[in-house]
Amino acid sequence: MKPIVGDWYDHPEYYDLSLRDDTPLEAKFLEAACRKYCDFPVHRLVEPACGSGRLVVEMAARGYQVTGLDLNEKALAFLRKRLKRRKLRAEVLLADMTEFTLSQPADAAFCLLNSFRHLLTEAAAKSHLETVAHNLRPGGIYILGLHLVPPDAYENAIERWRSSQGKTQISTDLRVTATDRRRRIETLQVSLLVRRSEKLWRFRGKFDLRLYTAPQFRKLLTSVPAFELCEVYDFWYEIDEPQKFNNEISDTVFILRKRIANC
Repeated sequence: MKPIVGDWYDHPEYYDLSLRDDTPLEAKFLEAACRKYCDFPVHRLVEPACGSGRLVVEMAARGYQVTGLDLNEKALAFLRKRLKRRKLRAEVLLADMTEFTLSQPADAAFCLLNSFRHLLTEAAAKSHLETVAHNLRPGGIYILGLHLVPPDAYENAIERWRSSQGKTQISTDLRVTATDRRRRIETLQVSLLVRRSEKLWRFRGKFDLRLYTAPQFRKLLTSVPAFELCEVYDFWYEIDEPQKFNNEISDTVFILRKRIANC
């Protein structure tokens, strides 16, 4: 079987399915974080770099007013069809996560699973944080998930998992193929093996992500005074168990709150 080489984000139906098992846990955490860190009822949400819109659909189904934005037109088309099929409403925008403007400020924003690290320069990362802050109401929160790199991290990491829906089964292989700590860039290769009935496909793609140690990310946050850091969690998403923000932590979910004095 000859693999189909390309961006896995261009196959949103399979990308979405490969991650769907985490959706309920993530959505539960988003709601819990909003209750814990916002001093007002949360109704309006925004997800920069929403991709196929797993969480846009899930949060819309839970009754929130959701905006999802991305630069991948195929993923957004898939999201619109899925919303229509489920008779849900959400705002879907073709927009850059470093420069967008909402018609109304959001109560909370979220961006999980390393999408933030696709911004490969410090300037782009800072612009993104400033843009999100600009589009949040005072006291609103940004729930941002990403992997940090501890000093003793194993550079050639590999993750594998499986997921299924009906007769479709997906095996995902995600591995680091190159690491440049000086440039703060790592290259990842992803392979999706899709089985459906008697048919078989394989999709492959490569992409770069920016590296962050804990001090490097703390320095970035310091450069964006509109946000204060509330707490840090890991990818277990346990709202009653915040973690220490130190060099040992790797899988991180940051709760950032827009300072009222900077509105």
